Amino acid sequence: MRRRPVGSADEVLIRGLFAEHGAALMAYAARLTGDRAAGESVVRETLRRAWSDPQSTAGAGPARTHLFAVVRRVLAERRGEAADAGLVVDSTAVLGAVRTLPPEQREALHAVFFQGRDVASTAAELGVSEAAVTARVSSALRRLRDALGGSPVPLVKGAAR
Repeated sequence: MRRRPVGSADEVLIRGLFAEHGAALMAYAARLTGDRAAGESVVRETLRRAWSDPQSTAGAGPARTHLFAVVRRVLAERRGEAADAGLVVDSTAVLGAVRTLPPEQREALHAVFFQGRDVASTAAELGVSEAAVTARVSSALRRLRDALGGSPVPLVKGAAR
């Protein structure tokens, strides 16, 4: 972001936008986040974006409409980042718990859930009965649930067949 001199036309534009739309943006962001402090953070980011690219606000239709759209975009990005962080934490916990499984349970779980293979082909590959594969996967899922403190196991790839 390039530095602008104090009193520049861009600064005047941003101050004017805040004076005219700041209260509405704050109310909107606080309602969407459910938290005034989080709403303030979203509005600061919205105005920072307007400051770094003032042309995006000028001439892009009504300024208020554009700023509200930026608020929604900032929130969507933050929610995506939070979801990604949650997935990383979940994945790390699951992988750690999977490493503690006995090898035969780990092999069956990997084939059925992570490779998306059906029970019959997994049984043929491992040289055991379909009932044995089903029992190994069930035992593995119980152990994982217990290792994760009773939380559901967030395995989404493939499905047990």
